[in-house]
Amino acid sequence: MTTPDDAPPPPAPGPPPAPDPADDRSGADAPPGPYGPGPGTTGNGPERPAAKTPPVRRAPAPRPVSAVRLGLALVVTAALAAAAGLGFQRVFALRDIGPVVAVAAVVPVLLSALVSWPRRRGWPLWIAILLTVGGWTLVTGLVLFHGDFGVIGGSLRDSWKAILTTLMPAPGRPELLVLPQALTWFAAATGAETVLRSRTKAFPALPSVAVFGVALLLGVGGPGSNLPVAAALVGLAAVLVVVRGDGRAGRAPAGVAAAVALGLVAVFAGPLLPVAGTPYDPRQSVEAPPPEQRDSVSPLDRVSAWLQTPDQQMFTVHTTAPENWRLAVLDRFDGVTWTSGGNFVAAGNRIPAPEHVTRHRPSTRVDQRFTIQNLPGVWVPAADRPTTVTGLGVTVDPGSGVLTTVQPLRTGQTYAVRSAARDYDADELADAEPARDPEALAATSLPESPGTTAANAQVPAFHKLAEQITAGQSTGFLRAAKLADYLRATDKYDVSGLPGHTYAQLQYFLTRSKRGTSEQFATAYAVLARSLGLPTRVVVGFRPGVGGDGEFQVRSGDVLVWPEVDFTGLGWVPFYPTPEQQGRSQKSGSVPAGDTQQKLEQAQKNAAAKNKGNGGSTQPKQPTPPPATEKTPHKATPWWMYALAAAPLIPILYLVAVLVLPMLRRRRRRSAATPAERIAGAWEQTVETLNAVGLPRATSLTAHEVAGFGGRTVAGTESHLRPLADLVNRAEYAERPPDPAAAEAAWRHTDQIGRLVARAASPLRRAGRRLHPRKLRAR
Repeated sequence: MTTPDDAPPPPAPGPPPAPDPADDRSGADAPPGPYGPGPGTTGNGPERPAAKTPPVRRAPAPRPVSAVRLGLALVVTAALAAAAGLGFQRVFALRDIGPVVAVAAVVPVLLSALVSWPRRRGWPLWIAILLTVGGWTLVTGLVLFHGDFGVIGGSLRDSWKAILTTLMPAPGRPELLVLPQALTWFAAATGAETVLRSRTKAFPALPSVAVFGVALLLGVGGPGSNLPVAAALVGLAAVLVVVRGDGRAGRAPAGVAAAVALGLVAVFAGPLLPVAGTPYDPRQSVEAPPPEQRDSVSPLDRVSAWLQTPDQQMFTVHTTAPENWRLAVLDRFDGVTWTSGGNFVAAGNRIPAPEHVTRHRPSTRVDQRFTIQNLPGVWVPAADRPTTVTGLGVTVDPGSGVLTTVQPLRTGQTYAVRSAARDYDADELADAEPARDPEALAATSLPESPGTTAANAQVPAFHKLAEQITAGQSTGFLRAAKLADYLRATDKYDVSGLPGHTYAQLQYFLTRSKRGTSEQFATAYAVLARSLGLPTRVVVGFRPGVGGDGEFQVRSGDVLVWPEVDFTGLGWVPFYPTPEQQGRSQKSGSVPAGDTQQKLEQAQKNAAAKNKGNGGSTQPKQPTPPPATEKTPHKATPWWMYALAAAPLIPILYLVAVLVLPMLRRRRRRSAATPAERIAGAWEQTVETLNAVGLPRATSLTAHEVAGFGGRTVAGTESHLRPLADLVNRAEYAERPPDPAAAEAAWRHTDQIGRLVARAASPLRRAGRRLHPRKLRAR
């Protein structure tokens, strides 16, 4: 073997010899290029002897994944998606979300498996995306919306806000369930495609984990716990890692057992984690829709008419305890009319507890089943305070717990309600003071009557009378109780009294006629209490009715109006200023008052007696004037809302990127600074073109070996690949740098190779190559 020192002198300069077409060693004897070392020739110079190099040790080919492992991985992926979807069980009832999640977790996995399994090679990603979107649209339209495909897009767009403005558990309506169904489908489809297209172990579980994060966010404040779901995700992710691993099959049972143990550890260790602080609730950042007009006629305006025909049957109720059936709460007064300022939102079957009560209060469970007969309007009767409602779609005011329906009640409608009737303690009542939160302060206002221009002289008169009545009472509760005692003792119940509750009518009732119905007693009490700074509202409802043994018939003559006063830590406490014996129905078997009313009145008497025994103060506390109402500060929109809004832009940005970036990359390569760099860019462009027809992206082939692959794969390309490979090797190893003409020749060959490769494929395959994600990354 000769050495460089023994090499013969170089011949005279001249053009390089043409390659011999019969020489089949062109690939093996080619000089080293971008894809591996090897001997070769130098441009415009003599051939140099090749130095011996050790053979390249190729990495062993990965073992093919067995059909059993692949099938098990797909099953675990479907289970992960189902577990993530069940994370919405704090938002929806399990009976509503369960079937939807099961279908959304299984169908996309089966679809991906059926498409890819016969070929054991996945279709192009963009085709899989189209199949997944088409399958989701078909299943969603048929299963959720019963063939109404036109509403799918709008429902999916608005579902997140509808969920955030609905009390949990939300009703199982298609326009709400479409969001968790779509997210679960996304997790299952993405996980299945990852299993079929890659060898990663844990990555197929990430979409399910992300969907579970969304479920946690939307379920803040909902009933139940997602700890078992989180533990199931941990265990299933560990099982997926075991199934996707390259270990022996005999070790798989031990790995699965360890994964199950890990899930159990997560179940028991979760409650012990030091989690502090209140979780972020996205509902605080979402503006609820404006309250709808609940009824064209206020129930308060119907009282007088109902009392004129007292035997009209309103509804029948089967109950475990007779109560006063609350119908409507009216908390706004403009001097003429009482109206409801409740923010009614859609609800499922659960009604949350009031937020302003500082701690849990003892209560008695009351079960009721109502049958509507002739009750008009949209207001739904129930005992205070309802906790669950079944059999009737309702909207709820979370502050008061009042129930309404979207459509007016119909004869024969039935529904069941479970309520928690409050139990009151005399000691707490005696020391209670009026609340001073923004809601309570709004319930102390007494505006001027509409149309007046001067200060209303009637309001100071009400305040003066209320001060005289409550003189000597030391606490807010005692002043409120004294007002009720005064009205019961000095005024008389009379169904023939003049109806109405304006300032003028109430002044006439208090100072001259002293006769009226519960409408006048309750509204006069509310005005007097508000003049003292006591937050007060008016409630319209019915007495228990006629009957016994758990069944009561409620008639129009059982209508009753009473006021409620808000106290710190106690919430809204009812008072009954209407004389009871004259206000009840005259039918035999009528119940004059509900159990809660009787207990409350006894507690009020005990509280008053306790105060007298302690020698209460003779100086009444001056009511705190309500401060000016401040505008609620605007809350910043959370980042995840912007992310959801930007999600539809992702496909557009991807399309722009996958079309524009390759053009910019090609232009940069073709306009490089030196001819050698332009030739190298032409070769990089050619290699990317051959990658699309099967050339591995990670390879140690020489330039001529790459040319041989291209010639065998695409007809007609070898006549351009061989000269291009020579130009690449000369540019890399020749003593002289190439000239611009060589760079132009290299790019002419590259352009011809690109055209030949494109012609060899169908239009659909060419589009798939153009949109493939590999176009985003340079070689």
